[in-house]
Amino acid sequence: MDLFTTAPKPPLAELLRPQTLAEVAGQLHLLGPGKPLRMAFEAKKLHSFILWGPPGVGKTTLGRLAARATESNFIAISAVLAGVKDIRQAIEDARSTLDTTGRPTVLFVDEIHRFNKAQQDALLPHVESGLFTLVGGTTEHPGMEVNNALLSRAQVYTLQPLTAEDMRQLYARALPHLLGVQLDADALELLTGFADGDGRRFLNLVEQVATAASGAGLGSVTGEFARSSTSPSLRRFDKGGDELYWQLSAFHKSLRGSQPDAALYWLARILDGGGDGRQVARRMIAMASEDIGNADPRALQLALNAAEAYDRLGAPEGELALAQAVTYLAVAAKSNASYMAWNQAKAFVKASGSRPVPIHLRNAPAKLMEQMGYGKNYRYAHDEPDAYAAGQSYFPDDVQPQQWYQPSERGLEAKMREKLAWLRSLDAAAK
Repeated sequence: MDLFTTAPKPPLAELLRPQTLAEVAGQLHLLGPGKPLRMAFEAKKLHSFILWGPPGVGKTTLGRLAARATESNFIAISAVLAGVKDIRQAIEDARSTLDTTGRPTVLFVDEIHRFNKAQQDALLPHVESGLFTLVGGTTEHPGMEVNNALLSRAQVYTLQPLTAEDMRQLYARALPHLLGVQLDADALELLTGFADGDGRRFLNLVEQVATAASGAGLGSVTGEFARSSTSPSLRRFDKGGDELYWQLSAFHKSLRGSQPDAALYWLARILDGGGDGRQVARRMIAMASEDIGNADPRALQLALNAAEAYDRLGAPEGELALAQAVTYLAVAAKSNASYMAWNQAKAFVKASGSRPVPIHLRNAPAKLMEQMGYGKNYRYAHDEPDAYAAGQSYFPDDVQPQQWYQPSERGLEAKMREKLAWLRSLDAAAK
């Protein structure tokens, strides 16, 4: 730097970026003794790998440490900003470094899932030739976003959100940089909760609170001061990514499993993270038919009512209607009989093709149709004993009557099961 330029002060999270494996917080399943990445780093023999995990858990750091462990050149590009030109430049830099110094290169591609297929394919021959070791970072499931050719050349490692103990480790490293300010136990617990497993967010919050405390002449930060000098960030929730569907899946499975408290927990998590209550309501409407069905037909109506109430009231008032529906659906009798029957019917129609409607089931609005026999021999159910035309077929002529719908023995379907068995006995007698 010259006399007229001031070097920018890096944020605390960058200042504390680990320089050795010992400084990395968490990820012991990969970095502990005898674990895969630690063994690769210590042996100085790298393989290409993709790190999958939420933000702030060390993906970029591990890419840098991979290069440092093997004394490799480190090139980092972001798939959000990079294009084909940037990829070519990285390849040229890696080739130049290898030719002039003999050093290999670690190419770190942040958010690698943002590369399209052509961009990912451009990396393949150079990963194959060993020109560089590829380290990819992604917050999206690699199996959904990274093409198979690249996956076959790279191991996938899952990174976990940081725990409270990991956050305490980060805090201990941060203490010398906090202007003489310390956080008490309540403040530390509060900021750990706000960080929601994201180490970068945690350090940013710690720095923000410590700066505010120093400016106020305080040497110790209480939970009350920490709360007043910062604000809770949104929980980890990606409206278009994996986390959304994982939480919705957990919510649905809790309802199906008749666990109202667990279902309320996941509802609260989704809404607390900024999720759309209308999307939750749509899931409940579908679930009312898929998992409850005729065991309790009121469930579908209640789910529809909750969706309408939320649509009219919005948050937070409409959330109570969702919670009411959640508890009802969770405790309601369960049956997937309608769901299973519908899937079987669709599969049968898809496999068997189109068949003509039987003559006796066709209506005859015109005289010619009546002369052609349309509707002949159709038995009007209300004119039959018990309002049931025993033995009459409603399938195409060359299709044997099917019994896809098998009511459960739970809730209202138990009665429906009894009635259906009785009607089928009448059919058998009529034949």
